[in-house]
Amino acid sequence: MSLKAKICGLTRKQDVDVVIKAGADAIGFILAPSPRRVDIDTAKELARDIPPFVSVVAVVSDPSSELMSQIIKSKVFDAVQFHGNESVDFISKCPLKTIKAIAIADEKDISLVRIYEKGANFMLFDTKLGKLFGGTGKTFNWQLIKNLRPRKPFILAGGIGPNNLEDAIKYVDPDAVDANSALEIAPGIKDEKKIYEFMKKIKSINNV
Repeated sequence: MSLKAKICGLTRKQDVDVVIKAGADAIGFILAPSPRRVDIDTAKELARDIPPFVSVVAVVSDPSSELMSQIIKSKVFDAVQFHGNESVDFISKCPLKTIKAIAIADEKDISLVRIYEKGANFMLFDTKLGKLFGGTGKTFNWQLIKNLRPRKPFILAGGIGPNNLEDAIKYVDPDAVDANSALEIAPGIKDEKKIYEFMKKIKSINNV
């Protein structure tokens, strides 16, 4: 199976256009508190010309039922990525595809994987740094998940970019990768050159 790529934290139409042209499989809009946060109306406008077969992901953290209802009614999103302390039951009731992010700092965080893989369609491993559960631009200790084989397909995040992509694939062998801050000039402002470089390496890994 070929490696999939999601590029997250998009806030500008020109960046969305570059990401699509470069060949990403999915794009992510952050609806949770973040320097890259957008609202649903903005995400709808940014995703207006997305071609078929590119998934649009809503990134949330402990969303209210009202926000979940708005996400679903908007018909913008194909999946919801949960970054908070949502219950397994809350995630499993979402009618869209679900991704549960596990922020990892040490061994004890790994225990959450077996809990949440029962309720989510996909798992995502990100970096925990202090009170930040993602968006750090830093990698975590991949040794912690090297021998972990979740029962669901998993996505590797946390400082993934052109410079460490190949090492990440060799070491962790994820089903997909999620890049954000490593492809930026500033929070929410993507670097076109880095996006193309990143996606070129993805295609090389997939022998495309």
